[in-house]
Amino acid sequence: MKIGFIGIGIMGGLMAANLQAQGHELVIYNRTKSKTDNLVAKGAVIASSPADVAHQSNIIFTMLPHPEAVETVALGTEGFLNALNGNSFWIDCSTVNPSFAQKMAKSAAQNQVNYIDAPVAGSKNQAEQKELVFLVGANKAHLNSCESLLKCMGKKVVHVGEPGMGNALKLVFNLLLGISMAGFAEAMILGEALGISQNMLLDILVGSPVVSPYMKDKKDKLAKSHYDPEFPLQWMQKDLQMVAIAGYKNQVPLPLANATKEIYQQAIQQGLGQQDFTAIYDFWRSTSKDWANSDKT
Repeated sequence: MKIGFIGIGIMGGLMAANLQAQGHELVIYNRTKSKTDNLVAKGAVIASSPADVAHQSNIIFTMLPHPEAVETVALGTEGFLNALNGNSFWIDCSTVNPSFAQKMAKSAAQNQVNYIDAPVAGSKNQAEQKELVFLVGANKAHLNSCESLLKCMGKKVVHVGEPGMGNALKLVFNLLLGISMAGFAEAMILGEALGISQNMLLDILVGSPVVSPYMKDKKDKLAKSHYDPEFPLQWMQKDLQMVAIAGYKNQVPLPLANATKEIYQQAIQQGLGQQDFTAIYDFWRSTSKDWANSDKT
């Protein structure tokens, strides 16, 4: 029986390729079929619908951009959930609301399907090198049954708790990621305005104790203003929106999260949504120039 994989995007394509490289046969589905070419060339089978994936597999991975897409492929008119055999596994690696993950877990249980939420920490480079960290919410026995597959794609599996808890931790991760990137960009713009060159700022700040380690992988993007997407800015904004919802539901004030979310939203309105989230630096740069010019008029 093949392993099903739905969502062959930036991350999903690399994750599926790592499963394939470990000898697993895949049946795949993606709305844009051209993105499946590399996997098909190495033996993957393209399914005609999410339900068709379920007819050919008893383990399905999903890696999709937002909860609406997950719900459509799972529960839509051609969804896979009703088509899976009992005691099959659905492992959702998408970043979704914890409450949504719990809802999907209940829907899966009603169909005698074992649900695991397993969002990942890491982006394109980590996916390529099998260095992702899986943040898992699942019944421990269910995780034990599938952990070897996760280790085909990542270096670490963290069992956080029951379904929904993997995404709870992922929101904490991305809250820190989004705020730190926006803060770094703001600091860079201030430093440049004070007369420090961009090169000096990047050389001194990146790798220093005050900057997150992941910035080492982003330094070249910032220096060259080349923002090929590893983690698109629009999905960072989406994740921060989910953080804000989680804060509201749990009565936790999140002023930094909400302010940062709106900054990324403004960047999307400036046409940067499909670029890497580090493009928030260019947004701050253009905004600061606009402010400076307005002071001169």
